[in-house]
Amino acid sequence: MMASSSISNPEANSNRARESKLKKRRKIGIQNHIEEEFKTRWKTASEQQIYSLKLIEALRQSRRSSYVPVAGTAIRETADRVLAVRARGKTRWSRAILTSRLSHNKKHKKVKAKVTGDTRTKKPVAKKRLPVLQRKVRVLGRLVPGCRKLSFPNLLEEATDYIAALEMQVRAMTALAGILTGAESLAAPSDRLGSNLS
Repeated sequence: MMASSSISNPEANSNRARESKLKKRRKIGIQNHIEEEFKTRWKTASEQQIYSLKLIEALRQSRRSSYVPVAGTAIRETADRVLAVRARGKTRWSRAILTSRLSHNKKHKKVKAKVTGDTRTKKPVAKKRLPVLQRKVRVLGRLVPGCRKLSFPNLLEEATDYIAALEMQVRAMTALAGILTGAESLAAPSDRLGSNLS
């Protein structure tokens, strides 16, 4: 019955075929757009400038909120958090960085395991060695935040985006460090001049 109705209505079949082609084109267009966005996302000067401004503002706020000078780890965490916010949660690594900030605020209690019996009599269990590629994939999964249990193609996409983001972060922080050292060297002679006058 179904086969005869689809044969008898060729117009409906052609409409379905057109709709499926349009869906495929849209899907391919969306994928191409996402790939192009990933290729250029962290490489533009405007993206670096926006990130630098947001980083400066975040560092100022963290400095105002604490009475002690901002330490190196706090600067790195702030820079990573601003980078994750700039990614707008579109990637797994950015979501992992943003959620890790929340989990660090909660205190975790470590429970010690009880040791019973004599542990010296037990023989060590031989570990099964993984193939070289699998070990490298596992290491890469540990390096990219939130990507330990991803499939290999997804891990490569996340790692590519994360590396590009980190490269932009390094460029921005190098430029900021250059500006700050230039400001310090300009301020130093005037300080010396003022101390000589008094």
